[in-house]
Amino acid sequence: MLTYHIKHNLKIPIYEQLYNFIKQDIINGVLKGGEKLPSKRRLSEHLKVSQITIETAYSQLLAEGYIYSKPRSGYYVEQIIFHGKKTTKKKYQMPKNNQKICKYDFNTNTVDTNCFPFSTWAKFLRLELTEKASKLLLAAPNKGVFVLRQEICRYLSEFRGITVLPEQIVVGAGSEYLLMLIIQILGRNRIYALENPCYPKLRHIFNANNVKIQPISLDKDGLKIDILEKTSASVAYITPSHQFPLGVVMPAARRIKMLKWAENGNYIIEDDYDSEFRYASKPIQAMKELDHFERVIYINTFAKSLAPSLRISYMILPLSLISDYERLCGFYASTVPSFEQYTLARFLQTGSFERHIARIRNIYKLRRDELIKILKQSKLSKHITIYGEEAGLHIMLKLDTHLSEQQMIYLAQKNNVRVQGISDYYISKTEDIPKSTVILGYSGIDEQKMKQAVLNLENAWL
Repeated sequence: MLTYHIKHNLKIPIYEQLYNFIKQDIINGVLKGGEKLPSKRRLSEHLKVSQITIETAYSQLLAEGYIYSKPRSGYYVEQIIFHGKKTTKKKYQMPKNNQKICKYDFNTNTVDTNCFPFSTWAKFLRLELTEKASKLLLAAPNKGVFVLRQEICRYLSEFRGITVLPEQIVVGAGSEYLLMLIIQILGRNRIYALENPCYPKLRHIFNANNVKIQPISLDKDGLKIDILEKTSASVAYITPSHQFPLGVVMPAARRIKMLKWAENGNYIIEDDYDSEFRYASKPIQAMKELDHFERVIYINTFAKSLAPSLRISYMILPLSLISDYERLCGFYASTVPSFEQYTLARFLQTGSFERHIARIRNIYKLRRDELIKILKQSKLSKHITIYGEEAGLHIMLKLDTHLSEQQMIYLAQKNNVRVQGISDYYISKTEDIPKSTVILGYSGIDEQKMKQAVLNLENAWL
């Protein structure tokens, strides 16, 4: 007869205690396959519990396949392969973040959250909730809601000179997600050329998708096409309007050469990530505008212009790839909630986005000017060279010093300032990497903090 120590003072129901006892005996081989279990009445009398309790425990064991029943005979133990006793549950150890949190952070992957148009965004969100109600709870089309794609088309036509159809737009949660879709559409058997240096996450995404990458060196005009043409790469991922992190702008002649290369069955992925932030002139013409043979896949994001946490990006597919997208990726659900999509559509529709861009472009320009001014008035001025200040949200700073890049980063950190080294952005370390050069992102640090941060850098590096 089965004998178990039932505890009536526990929060665990009695039937569940009994179920666990019998289950463990079956798993551990104490109860053998084919062995008949006591009847509900006999076990109820033996354990001094109700028959309903026994029936509930047996029913759960039956549902999970630990026992089976025979009509007019009773319950029997199912044949379970013994696989050892249950091991002690281990506690998950959270990985330690060894990166020191610095008071003054020149991070390139951030924006000033105080610049976000909270009141306008909240107003439009309330309007969408009122007007669309239950429609917002429905699944969005896999490419994104039509009105948002329509507004993106209008914005691109008016401000970037790109004329496309809403059917060519795919909205997704971040450029990384869209890049993974592109890899599925174009195929993993291709070789993808990347600018060297480039955004570090790119190579991780390609590696995670089992895609071979080919780093291509840069010169003053951007990616070197003569080197690209000698490789087997058939897709090139580039940032022609403002190369990250070097800040190089690809001139028209080089762009035309890139498009000529693409006409031979190749593709260009154009990342236009911060095209709105150009300070000395109007935004640089997008390569997609010159794409007369439909060989450019254009990617952009609202992460820099609004907020990274919104995770709203979009891509433009050439007309020739739309059927491939539908066939290979059309089953994916939209990764951006309808709430945010409809709100952003209204934000674009009312001209609020253009006004917001004009405002924050001015804020970031003043912030850039202030950082350069502080650096030029500091004790560092005679020892530094500044690059890439014409656009974007960061500058490069080269120090005339005996210190290495790693020493500069370490000493800055000791003085409570975080800077990023240029070498982290290079795929191939055999490149001629600039010496003693760091990147200063200024979008997330205000003018008052800049002054103290530069003073701390003086103490660190001089």
